[in-house]
Amino acid sequence: MRISISRLARAALIAGSAATLVLSVAACGGTGTSTTDGKTVTVYSADGMADWYKPEFAEFTKQTGISVNYVEAGSGEVVNRVDKEQSNPQADLVVTLPPFIQKAAKQNLLQASGVDTSAIAAADKDPGGKYVTLAGNYLTFIANPSVHTDGLTWDDLRKPEYKGKLQYSTPGQAGDGTAVLVLLQQLYGKQGALDYLGKLQANNVGPSSSTGKLQTKVDKGELLVANGDIQMNLAEIKNSGAKFNLFYPATADGKRSTVALPYVMGMAKSAPHHDAAAKLMTFLLSADVQKTLGPDAMAVSARTDLKDAPSGTPSPASYLKDVTVVTPDWNKVLDDLDSDVAAYQKATGS
Repeated sequence: MRISISRLARAALIAGSAATLVLSVAACGGTGTSTTDGKTVTVYSADGMADWYKPEFAEFTKQTGISVNYVEAGSGEVVNRVDKEQSNPQADLVVTLPPFIQKAAKQNLLQASGVDTSAIAAADKDPGGKYVTLAGNYLTFIANPSVHTDGLTWDDLRKPEYKGKLQYSTPGQAGDGTAVLVLLQQLYGKQGALDYLGKLQANNVGPSSSTGKLQTKVDKGELLVANGDIQMNLAEIKNSGAKFNLFYPATADGKRSTVALPYVMGMAKSAPHHDAAAKLMTFLLSADVQKTLGPDAMAVSARTDLKDAPSGTPSPASYLKDVTVVTPDWNKVLDDLDSDVAAYQKATGS
Protein backbone atom coordinates (compact mmCIF):
# COMPACT_ATOMS: atom_id res chain seq x y z
CA MET A 1 0.00 0.00 0.00
CA ARG A 2 1.41 3.42 -0.98
CA ILE A 3 2.72 5.58 1.80
CA SER A 4 0.99 8.98 1.64
CA ILE A 5 3.35 11.96 1.87
CA SER A 6 2.68 15.68 1.81
CA ARG A 7 4.04 18.15 -0.74
CA LEU A 8 6.64 19.34 1.81
CA ALA A 9 7.64 15.79 2.58
CA ARG A 10 8.00 15.14 -1.14
CA ALA A 11 10.31 18.15 -1.48
CA ALA A 12 12.40 16.99 1.46
CA LEU A 13 12.55 13.53 0.00
CA ILE A 14 13.98 14.87 -3.26
CA ALA A 15 16.71 16.72 -1.39
CA GLY A 16 17.64 13.74 0.76
CA SER A 17 17.34 10.91 -1.71
CA ALA A 18 20.72 11.11 -3.46
CA ALA A 19 21.83 7.80 -1.96
CA THR A 20 18.89 5.89 -3.37
CA LEU A 21 17.77 7.82 -6.43
CA VAL A 22 20.14 7.70 -9.37
CA LEU A 23 19.08 10.54 -11.63
CA SER A 24 21.14 10.71 -14.81
CA VAL A 25 19.62 13.47 -16.94
CA ALA A 26 21.53 13.20 -20.20
CA ALA A 27 19.66 14.94 -23.00
CA CYS A 28 22.73 15.13 -25.22
CA GLY A 29 24.48 11.88 -24.46
CA GLY A 30 25.10 9.16 -21.92
CA THR A 31 23.34 5.88 -21.38
CA GLY A 32 21.87 3.75 -18.66
CA THR A 33 24.00 1.84 -16.19
CA SER A 34 22.40 -1.57 -16.00
CA THR A 35 22.84 -4.00 -13.13
CA THR A 36 21.34 -7.43 -12.59
CA ASP A 37 20.76 -7.30 -8.84
CA GLY A 38 17.07 -6.49 -9.17
CA LYS A 39 17.55 -3.40 -7.00
CA THR A 40 17.77 -0.96 -9.90
CA VAL A 41 15.39 -0.12 -12.73
CA THR A 42 16.41 2.05 -15.69
CA VAL A 43 13.95 4.45 -17.33
CA TYR A 44 14.58 6.03 -20.73
CA SER A 45 12.18 8.96 -21.11
CA ALA A 46 11.39 11.81 -23.46
CA ASP A 47 12.07 15.15 -21.82
CA GLY A 48 9.43 17.14 -19.98
CA MET A 49 8.52 15.02 -16.94
CA ALA A 50 11.70 15.08 -14.86
CA ASP A 51 10.33 17.34 -12.12
CA TRP A 52 7.37 15.01 -11.64
CA TYR A 53 9.51 11.87 -11.79
CA LYS A 54 11.90 12.94 -9.03
CA PRO A 55 9.57 12.72 -6.01
CA GLU A 56 7.68 9.75 -7.44
CA PHE A 57 10.87 7.77 -8.10
CA ALA A 58 12.10 8.69 -4.63
CA GLU A 59 8.85 7.46 -3.07
CA PHE A 60 9.06 4.25 -5.09
CA THR A 61 12.60 3.69 -3.83
CA LYS A 62 11.50 4.35 -0.27
CA GLN A 63 8.75 1.75 -0.54
CA THR A 64 10.60 -0.96 -2.44
CA GLY A 65 14.33 -0.42 -2.01
CA ILE A 66 14.62 -0.35 -5.81
CA SER A 67 16.56 2.66 -7.09
CA VAL A 68 15.77 4.33 -10.40
CA ASN A 69 18.34 5.21 -13.02
CA TYR A 70 16.83 7.90 -15.26
CA VAL A 71 18.06 8.84 -18.74
CA GLU A 72 16.40 11.66 -20.66
CA ALA A 73 16.52 12.42 -24.38
CA GLY A 74 14.35 13.54 -27.28
CA SER A 75 11.37 11.37 -28.17
CA GLY A 76 12.96 9.71 -31.19
CA GLU A 77 16.37 9.36 -29.58
CA VAL A 78 14.86 7.38 -26.69
CA VAL A 79 13.75 4.67 -29.11
CA ASN A 80 16.96 4.86 -31.13
CA ARG A 81 19.00 4.17 -28.00
CA VAL A 82 16.97 1.11 -27.11
CA ASP A 83 17.41 -0.15 -30.67
CA LYS A 84 21.18 0.42 -30.67
CA GLU A 85 21.60 -1.30 -27.31
CA GLN A 86 19.85 -4.56 -28.21
CA SER A 87 23.09 -6.53 -27.89
CA ASN A 88 23.66 -5.02 -24.43
CA PRO A 89 20.24 -3.99 -23.08
CA GLN A 90 20.17 -1.09 -20.64
CA ALA A 91 16.61 0.22 -20.53
CA ASP A 92 13.81 -1.41 -18.56
CA LEU A 93 11.05 1.12 -19.20
CA VAL A 94 10.59 3.42 -22.18
CA VAL A 95 8.48 6.58 -22.00
CA THR A 96 8.06 8.58 -25.18
CA LEU A 97 5.50 10.34 -27.35
CA PRO A 98 3.61 8.97 -30.34
CA PRO A 99 4.37 7.85 -32.98
CA PHE A 100 7.67 6.78 -31.43
CA ILE A 101 6.13 4.40 -28.90
CA GLN A 102 4.30 2.77 -31.82
CA LYS A 103 7.62 2.65 -33.66
CA ALA A 104 9.23 0.86 -30.71
CA ALA A 105 6.42 -1.70 -30.71
CA LYS A 106 6.65 -2.20 -34.48
CA GLN A 107 10.42 -2.73 -34.25
CA ASN A 108 9.83 -5.39 -31.60
CA LEU A 109 11.61 -3.35 -28.93
CA LEU A 110 8.79 -3.72 -26.40
CA GLN A 111 7.14 -6.63 -24.61
CA ALA A 112 3.78 -7.10 -22.95
CA SER A 113 4.34 -5.94 -19.38
CA GLY A 114 1.70 -8.07 -17.67
CA VAL A 115 0.79 -5.04 -15.56
CA ASP A 116 -2.87 -4.44 -14.70
CA THR A 117 -4.05 -1.54 -16.90
CA SER A 118 -7.79 -2.12 -16.49
CA ALA A 119 -8.26 1.40 -15.08
CA ILE A 120 -6.90 2.95 -18.28
CA ALA A 121 -9.31 3.67 -21.11
CA ALA A 122 -9.00 1.28 -24.07
CA ALA A 123 -8.12 4.13 -26.44
CA ASP A 124 -5.11 4.96 -24.26
CA LYS A 125 -3.31 1.63 -24.36
CA ASP A 126 -2.08 -1.05 -26.73
CA PRO A 127 -4.49 -4.01 -27.06
CA GLY A 128 -1.48 -6.32 -26.83
CA GLY A 129 -0.27 -4.81 -23.57
CA LYS A 130 2.99 -3.37 -24.93
CA TYR A 131 2.34 0.26 -24.00
CA VAL A 132 -0.02 2.41 -21.96
CA THR A 133 -0.57 6.14 -21.54
CA LEU A 134 1.27 7.48 -18.50
CA ALA A 135 0.13 11.12 -18.79
CA GLY A 136 -2.19 12.97 -21.17
CA ASN A 137 -0.70 15.94 -23.01
CA TYR A 138 -1.22 18.24 -26.03
CA LEU A 139 0.87 20.09 -28.60
CA THR A 140 1.12 23.84 -28.12
CA PHE A 141 3.31 26.81 -29.05
CA ILE A 142 5.10 29.27 -26.82
CA ALA A 143 5.95 32.93 -27.37
CA ASN A 144 8.15 35.47 -25.65
CA PRO A 145 6.03 38.00 -23.70
CA SER A 146 6.97 40.67 -26.27
CA VAL A 147 4.80 38.86 -28.84
CA HIS A 148 1.08 39.63 -29.00
CA THR A 149 -0.40 36.18 -29.50
CA ASP A 150 -4.10 37.08 -29.62
CA GLY A 151 -5.30 36.20 -33.10
CA LEU A 152 -1.80 35.16 -34.23
CA THR A 153 -2.10 32.97 -37.32
CA TRP A 154 0.07 30.41 -39.04
CA ASP A 155 0.60 32.91 -41.86
CA ASP A 156 1.72 35.55 -39.36
CA LEU A 157 4.64 33.32 -38.37
CA ARG A 158 6.05 33.78 -41.87
CA LYS A 159 6.40 37.56 -41.41
CA PRO A 160 9.93 39.07 -41.58
CA GLU A 161 9.96 40.01 -37.88
CA TYR A 162 10.25 36.30 -37.03
CA LYS A 163 13.28 35.66 -39.23
CA GLY A 164 15.91 33.92 -37.08
CA LYS A 165 13.56 34.17 -34.09
CA LEU A 166 11.41 31.08 -34.68
CA GLN A 167 12.29 27.44 -34.18
CA TYR A 168 10.42 24.17 -33.91
CA SER A 169 11.77 20.74 -33.03
CA THR A 170 12.52 18.45 -35.92
CA PRO A 171 9.80 16.16 -37.32
CA GLY A 172 10.94 12.56 -37.23
CA GLN A 173 13.26 13.21 -34.28
CA ALA A 174 11.13 14.95 -31.66
CA GLY A 175 7.59 13.98 -30.76
CA ASP A 176 6.43 17.59 -30.53
CA GLY A 177 8.08 18.40 -33.85
CA THR A 178 6.44 15.42 -35.51
CA ALA A 179 3.12 16.62 -34.07
CA VAL A 180 3.62 19.99 -35.78
CA LEU A 181 3.90 18.23 -39.14
CA VAL A 182 0.92 15.98 -38.34
CA LEU A 183 -1.24 18.94 -37.30
CA LEU A 184 -0.41 20.92 -40.43
CA GLN A 185 -1.25 17.84 -42.52
CA GLN A 186 -4.63 17.72 -40.80
CA LEU A 187 -5.22 21.43 -41.47
CA TYR A 188 -3.86 21.81 -45.00
CA GLY A 189 -3.33 18.31 -46.39
CA LYS A 190 0.07 16.73 -46.91
CA GLN A 191 1.16 18.89 -49.82
CA GLY A 192 -0.25 22.02 -48.22
CA ALA A 193 1.74 21.28 -45.04
CA LEU A 194 4.93 20.90 -47.07
CA ASP A 195 4.26 24.11 -48.97
CA TYR A 196 3.73 26.00 -45.71
CA LEU A 197 6.80 24.59 -43.96
CA GLY A 198 8.90 25.22 -47.04
CA LYS A 199 7.97 28.92 -46.85
CA LEU A 200 8.34 29.03 -43.04
CA GLN A 201 11.91 27.77 -43.40
CA ALA A 202 13.04 31.31 -44.21
CA ASN A 203 12.36 32.20 -40.56
CA ASN A 204 13.35 28.89 -38.93
CA VAL A 205 16.61 28.91 -36.94
CA GLY A 206 17.28 25.27 -37.77
CA PRO A 207 16.81 21.71 -36.54
CA SER A 208 16.44 20.72 -32.89
CA SER A 209 16.10 17.15 -31.69
CA SER A 210 14.76 18.30 -28.30
CA THR A 211 11.72 20.52 -27.79
CA GLY A 212 12.58 21.18 -24.15
CA LYS A 213 15.73 23.12 -25.05
CA LEU A 214 13.65 25.71 -26.90
CA GLN A 215 11.93 26.90 -23.72
CA THR A 216 14.98 28.68 -22.32
CA LYS A 217 15.61 30.39 -25.65
CA VAL A 218 12.07 31.77 -25.77
CA ASP A 219 12.27 32.79 -22.11
CA LYS A 220 15.47 34.77 -22.76
CA GLY A 221 14.21 36.30 -25.98
CA GLU A 222 16.71 34.48 -28.21
CA LEU A 223 13.59 33.11 -29.91
CA LEU A 224 10.21 34.76 -30.19
CA VAL A 225 8.21 31.62 -31.01
CA ALA A 226 8.78 27.88 -30.64
CA ASN A 227 6.70 24.74 -30.37
CA GLY A 228 6.13 22.84 -27.15
CA ASP A 229 3.47 20.92 -25.27
CA ILE A 230 1.09 21.95 -22.52
CA GLN A 231 2.55 19.72 -19.81
CA MET A 232 6.18 20.61 -20.33
CA ASN A 233 5.56 24.32 -20.83
CA LEU A 234 3.24 24.79 -17.84
CA ALA A 235 5.60 22.76 -15.65
CA GLU A 236 8.52 24.97 -16.74
CA ILE A 237 6.57 28.11 -15.84
CA LYS A 238 5.55 26.63 -12.48
CA ASN A 239 8.89 25.14 -11.49
CA SER A 240 11.39 27.54 -13.05
CA GLY A 241 9.44 30.78 -13.34
CA ALA A 242 9.89 30.83 -17.11
CA LYS A 243 8.37 33.82 -18.85
CA PHE A 244 6.59 32.81 -22.01
CA ASN A 245 2.99 32.47 -23.11
CA LEU A 246 1.22 29.43 -24.53
CA PHE A 247 -0.86 29.87 -27.66
CA TYR A 248 -2.24 28.11 -30.73
CA PRO A 249 -1.73 29.64 -34.20
CA ALA A 250 -5.02 30.08 -36.03
CA THR A 251 -5.93 29.28 -39.60
CA ALA A 252 -7.25 32.06 -41.83
CA ASP A 253 -10.80 31.45 -40.57
CA GLY A 254 -9.71 32.00 -36.96
CA LYS A 255 -9.94 28.37 -35.89
CA ARG A 256 -7.28 26.96 -33.57
CA SER A 257 -6.32 23.28 -33.34
CA THR A 258 -3.95 20.98 -31.50
CA VAL A 259 -2.91 17.33 -31.41
CA ALA A 260 -3.32 14.98 -28.45
CA LEU A 261 0.26 14.02 -27.58
CA PRO A 262 0.46 11.81 -24.47
CA TYR A 263 3.50 10.42 -22.70
CA VAL A 264 3.25 6.68 -23.26
CA MET A 265 5.08 3.97 -21.31
CA GLY A 266 6.20 0.49 -22.32
CA MET A 267 8.52 -2.22 -21.06
CA ALA A 268 11.64 -2.85 -23.13
CA LYS A 269 11.69 -6.29 -24.73
CA SER A 270 14.99 -7.26 -23.11
CA ALA A 271 14.48 -5.37 -19.86
CA PRO A 272 17.30 -6.47 -17.51
CA HIS A 273 15.02 -6.03 -14.50
CA HIS A 274 11.57 -7.17 -15.63
CA ASP A 275 10.06 -7.67 -12.20
CA ALA A 276 11.37 -4.38 -10.81
CA ALA A 277 10.20 -2.59 -13.96
CA ALA A 278 6.72 -4.08 -13.61
CA LYS A 279 6.59 -2.83 -10.03
CA LEU A 280 7.53 0.68 -11.15
CA MET A 281 4.90 0.63 -13.91
CA THR A 282 2.25 -0.48 -11.43
CA PHE A 283 3.32 2.26 -9.04
CA LEU A 284 3.25 5.03 -11.68
CA LEU A 285 -0.20 3.94 -12.92
CA SER A 286 -1.70 3.69 -9.43
CA ALA A 287 -4.48 6.08 -8.51
CA ASP A 288 -2.44 7.75 -5.77
CA VAL A 289 0.39 8.62 -8.13
CA GLN A 290 -1.85 9.50 -11.05
CA LYS A 291 -3.71 11.97 -8.83
CA THR A 292 -0.52 14.04 -8.65
CA LEU A 293 -0.31 14.52 -12.43
CA GLY A 294 -2.60 17.54 -12.45
CA PRO A 295 -1.24 19.59 -9.53
CA ASP A 296 2.40 18.46 -9.76
CA ALA A 297 3.03 17.80 -13.48
CA MET A 298 0.33 19.89 -15.18
CA ALA A 299 -0.70 16.76 -17.08
CA VAL A 300 -3.87 14.65 -17.34
CA SER A 301 -4.45 11.12 -16.06
CA ALA A 302 -5.78 8.48 -18.45
CA ARG A 303 -7.39 6.55 -15.58
CA THR A 304 -11.15 6.40 -16.06
CA ASP A 305 -11.72 6.78 -12.31
CA LEU A 306 -9.82 10.07 -12.15
CA LYS A 307 -11.68 12.11 -14.75
CA ASP A 308 -12.73 14.60 -12.09
CA ALA A 309 -9.44 14.64 -10.18
CA PRO A 310 -8.08 18.11 -9.27
CA SER A 311 -5.87 19.67 -11.92
CA GLY A 312 -3.03 22.13 -11.71
CA THR A 313 -3.44 25.89 -11.71
CA PRO A 314 -3.78 26.88 -14.44
CA SER A 315 -5.19 23.59 -15.67
CA PRO A 316 -4.25 22.08 -19.03
CA ALA A 317 -7.97 22.12 -19.88
CA SER A 318 -8.05 25.90 -19.63
CA TYR A 319 -5.70 26.10 -22.61
CA LEU A 320 -7.94 23.87 -24.72
CA LYS A 321 -11.01 26.09 -24.56
CA ASP A 322 -12.29 26.71 -28.09
CA VAL A 323 -9.41 24.63 -29.48
CA THR A 324 -10.14 21.59 -31.67
CA VAL A 325 -8.24 18.52 -30.45
CA VAL A 326 -7.10 16.17 -33.21
CA THR A 327 -6.39 12.54 -32.27
CA PRO A 328 -4.55 10.98 -35.23
CA ASP A 329 -4.27 7.31 -36.05
CA TRP A 330 -0.69 7.10 -34.86
CA ASN A 331 -0.12 3.72 -36.50
CA LYS A 332 -1.03 5.31 -39.82
CA VAL A 333 1.23 8.24 -39.02
CA LEU A 334 4.03 5.77 -38.33
CA ASP A 335 3.42 3.90 -41.59
CA ASP A 336 3.89 7.13 -43.53
CA LEU A 337 6.52 8.69 -41.30
CA ASP A 338 9.66 7.86 -43.28
CA SER A 339 8.21 9.11 -46.55
CA ASP A 340 6.65 12.15 -44.87
CA VAL A 341 9.93 13.09 -43.20
CA ALA A 342 11.81 12.62 -46.47
CA ALA A 343 9.29 14.89 -48.20
CA TYR A 344 9.62 17.41 -45.35
CA GLN A 345 13.42 17.43 -45.66
CA LYS A 346 13.17 18.01 -49.40
CA ALA A 347 10.62 20.79 -49.00
CA THR A 348 12.66 22.61 -46.35
CA GLY A 349 16.13 21.80 -47.63
CA SER A 350 17.07 20.42 -44.24
